[in-house]
Amino acid sequence: MPRFCANLSLLFTEYAFLDRFQAAADAGFSAVEYQFPYAYEANEIAARARGAGVEVVMFNLPGGNREKGELGIACLPDRTEEFHTGVARGIEYAAAANCKRLNLLAGIPAPGQADALTRATLVANLRYAAEELREAGMTLLVEAINTRTIPGFYLSRSAQVLGLIDEAGVTNAKLQYDVFHMQIMEGDLTERTEAILPRIGHIQVADVPDRREPGTGEINFPRLFEHLDHIGYEGWVGAEYFPRAGTLDGLGWVRPYLRHARATGLLKGRAA
Repeated sequence: MPRFCANLSLLFTEYAFLDRFQAAADAGFSAVEYQFPYAYEANEIAARARGAGVEVVMFNLPGGNREKGELGIACLPDRTEEFHTGVARGIEYAAAANCKRLNLLAGIPAPGQADALTRATLVANLRYAAEELREAGMTLLVEAINTRTIPGFYLSRSAQVLGLIDEAGVTNAKLQYDVFHMQIMEGDLTERTEAILPRIGHIQVADVPDRREPGTGEINFPRLFEHLDHIGYEGWVGAEYFPRAGTLDGLGWVRPYLRHARATGLLKGRAA
């Protein structure tokens, strides 16, 4: 049965960020992820996770200026030094929280930026980040994001991500497979996940079209979760969606899985 973690950037927003770790634990989650933790001290976040007894399984490398709408800078040649600094900062935060996965967001190329330059920059930055994470004992994740939600995002399909990882020639980089984005861009979720299973390092879920709870849109999540078990996916599945109402009111879809995990002791320890 899949193991689910709560994304604290989108769930439990009824609480201040640092209080969401305990809120997730109280709701039955044994693990959490989040997007950008850098407004808080690394040690403070780690202490909250330890205090709540939850594992931190993934978060994003710094992605530029969010107030300006930036969602990643790895494809921007004039931001390479900033990207390198962000990798070091991400590793610092991950090490404090004993987190083993960091996600790279490619970003949106500058107007008029040549595709060859964009790709070369991204490959070089991917290679750099993967090597730095390898030395720290961590895995780099790379995510594709749909161009309906984020127009112009450079990586929008799983094959693009895998091709870049191959070109970079790194062994500790995997695809972060976000079901919401990939349903919009590719579909065929069960066939795609089975075909590329060894290269998936993390999965996130939200329903289409509104990025709400599983069961509120077009995706057959019970079938998908059954399929992930069938093909042997052993990683985490991150609940990264916008609740329709309160977070707790929208957790009906995941409660049976959380109860099963508690009953069987399947909380931690499987390889991802």
